[in-house]
Amino acid sequence: MFRTFALLAGATLALSATGAQARDFWNSAGLIEGRSVAAPSAQDLTIGREYPRTTRVVVEDPTEARPGTITIDTRNRYLYLSLSDGRALRYDVGVGREGFEWAGVARIGRKAEWPSWTPPAAMLKRRPDLPRHMEGGPDNPLGARAMYLYSGKRDTLFRIHGSNEPWTIGEAVSSGCIRMLNDDVTDLYNRVKIGSTVVVLN
Repeated sequence: MFRTFALLAGATLALSATGAQARDFWNSAGLIEGRSVAAPSAQDLTIGREYPRTTRVVVEDPTEARPGTITIDTRNRYLYLSLSDGRALRYDVGVGREGFEWAGVARIGRKAEWPSWTPPAAMLKRRPDLPRHMEGGPDNPLGARAMYLYSGKRDTLFRIHGSNEPWTIGEAVSSGCIRMLNDDVTDLYNRVKIGSTVVVLN
């Protein structure tokens, strides 16, 4: 049975930057630094050629959480959505890289389809060349859907969101956000409500 952790005090709040127009830009932005994640070839980037559209599978629920709870196992890089019959939907996810790990309990405070992206001040300080704002769309770093994680009334700046970099799913490469394939995040988005509990285990 997984343990539920209290939200870590003083955790670094940094919006993940995922999915982009070109792999070279995001590699140069340091989003895959410290990991042996090979940049994809031109063939790899062909939509549907090398990567699955979904990782979703129904499994026996290892979390024993209440139905509707999202549990993220960052060590094994799985996200579980607990169902009402002792089973769960399991999705593969990308998680925070070294130095950006976190654990805690939050809730979904907001949801958005094809969300826009405004990098937080901490990220812009590290990467002043990043855009100050990007409108939603296929090239947006947040992908097809985003679920915004709150602690009480406070936006933690962490999100569960889509990605246009499918080769990073299952890796620890983000700035703390949980990234999913676009088809998977859309499926999850349609199943959960604002106010749903999210437990992140580290």
